[in-house]
Amino acid sequence: MIEELLPSGVTSSEAFDDAAPAPLFPAEAALMAGRRERRRLQFATARACARQALAGLGVGPVAVLPGPGGAPRWPSGVVGSITHCEGYRAAVVAPERVVAAVGIDAEPAGPLPSGVLGLIASPAERAALAALAAADASVPWERVFFSAKEAAYKAWYPATGIWLGFRDAELVLSPAGAFTAVLRPPVPSPVDPVYEGRWLVGRGLVVTAVTRGVPAVLPAARAVAFGSGRV
Repeated sequence: MIEELLPSGVTSSEAFDDAAPAPLFPAEAALMAGRRERRRLQFATARACARQALAGLGVGPVAVLPGPGGAPRWPSGVVGSITHCEGYRAAVVAPERVVAAVGIDAEPAGPLPSGVLGLIASPAERAALAALAAADASVPWERVFFSAKEAAYKAWYPATGIWLGFRDAELVLSPAGAFTAVLRPPVPSPVDPVYEGRWLVGRGLVVTAVTRGVPAVLPAARAVAFGSGRV
């Protein structure tokens, strides 16, 4: 599924179960020590996806450990993203000379828990989601919205180290399978705050992906602070 959302130059791997988990490197195994078996299998399958995706770039197996903020640490010269949810694990990677940033997310294709939408969406975003739902009730729009913001954040944070809340991103969804996220960091950043992404619903899943091309640094005159609406 995830491959359909990615541009050329980005490699991916996905799994819909934990039938083929990767043997873990010692540091990865230590990280999972004491965790429940279900979580260890999920982690190992995601690492199998990561190693397969890296192999597509000609990179041999390496440990993929979480760095600051929990984002995966990739080999030098590589950007990437990992996601997992019930029934799905995936990893995508690309040479940083080809793609400046990438973020992916997967969610079950069901409604959000009660009360969540009010925390993550502005009144204008909620009105737009209601209009989309009125036009096509077959799509779990609120879950697509949540996943798209997650994917944008996963592309943003490794490149900037700046935390964002859900209200720090204004998202516009297109029924044609695309979205735009305008990020409003609480401090100035030279990274372009406009992210373009794509979404897909199928097999009981919502999958979203964001990529940002190279170059991606704004001129100094545009590196201004935006208002914050952190939650």
